[in-house]
Amino acid sequence: MKQRIPFTALTDRQWAALRPYVEKDGPAGRPMADLRQRMNAILMLISTDAPWRELPPEYGPWSSVARHYRRLTHAGVWENLLIALKELGPRHPLQQLRRLIFRGARRAARLRGLRIIVLARRLGLIEALPGPSWMVADPDLSQSLRDWQIRAMDHPEPGYFRRFVLEWGKTIRNLLTLAGGRPNMPRSVRLHMA
Repeated sequence: MKQRIPFTALTDRQWAALRPYVEKDGPAGRPMADLRQRMNAILMLISTDAPWRELPPEYGPWSSVARHYRRLTHAGVWENLLIALKELGPRHPLQQLRRLIFRGARRAARLRGLRIIVLARRLGLIEALPGPSWMVADPDLSQSLRDWQIRAMDHPEPGYFRRFVLEWGKTIRNLLTLAGGRPNMPRSVRLHMA
């Protein structure tokens, strides 16, 4: 298991800052015996490129940790943590976990899809995107381009849309392709993102 980011267990300050997000948005059900240990397991695995099944046994069953990660992801924890990183000051303890939160958000993008990508782009947290920004979909750009085309179609001047297409058609087509992102991102590209 290769460490991509240096990882140490959560300090008391970091845990105090992270705990409200994890408890508030955590999955319903019976309370967990040691939530801090579970979050240490999740963050430790996020700091590597390893699959869940390679989680060291001292963190408990890998399937339970993976299930908890999925539940937290579906509860929107990573989105809330991205928003918190944007709003909190640079000396806040969550900022020390910034790279791990970004890696968690990248991994969560597989489950959450465009929601987390749109949020990361709107917040300007490009490091949280699941690939280089020019390879990842940009729904805001595609919506703007679509609106631009509709305005040109509805223009009152006769022949305006034809001139618009002749003048801007190829450029818009290229921008829409760029806005759609790559359908398949090479694993080597994803792995080079720290």
